[in-house]
Amino acid sequence: MSKSDAVRENVKEYYGRRLEASCDLQTSASSCSMPCSLMPSSVQEALGLVHPDVTKRFFGCGLPFPAKLEGCRVLDLGSGSGRDCFAFSKLVGPSGHVTGIDMTEQLIAASRQFVEYHRRKFGYEEPNVTFIQGYMEKLSEAGIPRDSMDVLISNCVICLCPDKRSVLQQAYDVLKEGGELYFSDMYASSVVPDHMKQDPVFWGEGMGGSLFWKDLVSLAHGVGFSTPLLVSASHIEVHNTQLKAKAGDIRYASGTYRLFKLPRQSGMSAAAVIYKGTVPGFPDQLDFDSLHCFKKGVEAEVDAEMAAILQISRFSSDFKVRMLDKHESDSESTQQFCHLNPFLLADRRGSSVKQCSKTSR
Repeated sequence: MSKSDAVRENVKEYYGRRLEASCDLQTSASSCSMPCSLMPSSVQEALGLVHPDVTKRFFGCGLPFPAKLEGCRVLDLGSGSGRDCFAFSKLVGPSGHVTGIDMTEQLIAASRQFVEYHRRKFGYEEPNVTFIQGYMEKLSEAGIPRDSMDVLISNCVICLCPDKRSVLQQAYDVLKEGGELYFSDMYASSVVPDHMKQDPVFWGEGMGGSLFWKDLVSLAHGVGFSTPLLVSASHIEVHNTQLKAKAGDIRYASGTYRLFKLPRQSGMSAAAVIYKGTVPGFPDQLDFDSLHCFKKGVEAEVDAEMAAILQISRFSSDFKVRMLDKHESDSESTQQFCHLNPFLLADRRGSSVKQCSKTSR
């Protein structure tokens, strides 16, 4: 058995049989979601309609619910109990569709039992959610076509996979041009040494496989994604004293990022953009990530990559874009590297001053 296969079998055992509820986790990861007061009302409503038995076995570490999902085709990488999938099935509406993929047979079987319940709950004529067993680093083998998805989500699952580059590459391949990977995951404050990855509980809790946050940028660029945009973050506390001792000086944080599949092009230019206030639920201001807060009717200058995102993604109709005679190199477009650090953002969490620039510069 290969190392990757051994990791998968351990994770299947850990989440399929050993964990019965989120309170069984040895860290605060599952309690690190966005406070309810900050959730859009549509997300609060959708989550509140999910069957309690499904919510009970939720093991995520964030709230990966981006805006403007009506009619979208959504794929949940590592769908687990199906909580996020069922909430998304409400948000995409009857014209959209949600697919959940998970490698754990017990979780897929459990999720399928609640498909009809949520169809009736939402008043749909036909179910709009499907669960398939498979690996998120092998989406093509699971039957997910290339260029077929509008949005991919994942909630604290990529840290459980030993081959993160394959996960991102497969995600990139199945997204349509302009599509988005919006995901929450656990990150480490430094590279996790190999000898710390052997403990099955350490890995099962997401600590052994957590990516050093700086490595996410190079991985994303390597497969073709845009520079990651950090949406939210919070510190993760380790409750288990033995795991805490093994972690040593390494700290952990939950971070939610968004990555976009943009056309491969050179000579991109910056732009001045105006938000129209047309994204449902965000009539006055659209908080795109921790750095970009777009107020309705207020012109803001954005860098070349953000300009491309706003023109090519599903948000294209929500912005007026005026291109500027100002070209940037790749190094210039990623100069705000510190804004990608989940630990810095988590340190500011709870502050009365929200990080919200008038422009992206």
